[in-house]
Amino acid sequence: MTAALDPLAPYPVGQYLDDLVRVVRAEEDRRPSVVRTEHFRLHRTGRRIEVSHRLRPDQLDNGLTGLLIDELFAPGWLAGQDVFERVFTGVVRSTVADPGAAWGTFYANTLAHLREPSGAPPLIAGIAPVYARVLRLVPPGSVLDLGSCFGFLPLMLAERPRTTVVASDLVAGTTRLLAKVAAERGIPLRTLVCDATRVPLPDGCVDTVTVVHLLEHLDPAQGCAVLAEATRLARSAVIVAVPFEEVPAADYGHVRRFDLPALAALGAATGWHHKVSAFHGGWLVLDRSGRSKSHQDSRHSTRSTR
Repeated sequence: MTAALDPLAPYPVGQYLDDLVRVVRAEEDRRPSVVRTEHFRLHRTGRRIEVSHRLRPDQLDNGLTGLLIDELFAPGWLAGQDVFERVFTGVVRSTVADPGAAWGTFYANTLAHLREPSGAPPLIAGIAPVYARVLRLVPPGSVLDLGSCFGFLPLMLAERPRTTVVASDLVAGTTRLLAKVAAERGIPLRTLVCDATRVPLPDGCVDTVTVVHLLEHLDPAQGCAVLAEATRLARSAVIVAVPFEEVPAADYGHVRRFDLPALAALGAATGWHHKVSAFHGGWLVLDRSGRSKSHQDSRHSTRSTR
C-alpha cells in the first residue's frame, strides 16, 4: 500500500470513500455500468471511480488481488498502483462494516487457505507451498522478514515455538495493520517500518533473514542493496525466494525476472556459502558458516528443477 493510505481510517459505514474512489457492497446494482464482470460493477461519477461488488465475508482473502487484476486492471478498465490499493482496501472495508472485523476476517480467511490450500484462490494456492518451504527451512531462533507487506509469512513464523520474529515493510499503514492483527490474534510479533535497503538494526541482530517474493519488485541495484543488508543483519542464514517468469508480471508490480544462474550470481557476490534450487520458483539460501541449515528440506537439492 502507498504510504498515504490508512487501511483502518474511518469511512462511511458499509463503504469506502475518498476523493478518487468509492466502493460499496450491493446485492443488486441496477445503475448503468461502464463494466460488468463476474464480481464487480464499475461506474464513473465525474472523476470519481465507483466500484460495487457482491463479495461475502467468507470470500474475503488475499485472492482479492487476483480478482481485481484479472477482471478490472489487466483488461485496462482501471490502472495504477494507487487506484488498485484504494479499490482493494475499499472491497475489504465495504464487505464487513467494522474496520477491525473486516481486516480480521481477511487475515483469518487467508491464513486458513495458506495452511490448507486445497480449494484456495489461485493466488493463495500458488504462494502456499513457498511459505510452507520457508517454514521448513527456517530453524528456531530470531527471524527478520524483509518486505512483509500484509505479513502472512511472519505471522506463521511467529506462531511457532522458540521463534521470535520482526516483520518489516516500507509502508506504515500496512505495518500498523499487521501489528494490530498480530496483537488481536495473540501472536508475539514485532513490526518495523523501514526500507529493506536501509534497515535501522545492528549488525548480526537476528539468526535468519527472509527475503520472500521481494526482489522481483526491485531493480538490480536495489536488489543487491537488500541482499547486502540481509547478510549484514543475519548471524547464520538468509533465505531468498523469487518467482520464475518468462516476463515480469507488471500487473503485480514485478520489474525483474530471475533464473537459477542469476540467483547463483547473486549468491556468489555475497561471499557466503550459497545454494540455489527450483521449487515453485527460485530459491537462494545463504549460509554464513558454510553448513547447510536446510537438512529438513534436503529433497530440494542444489539446482533441482522440480
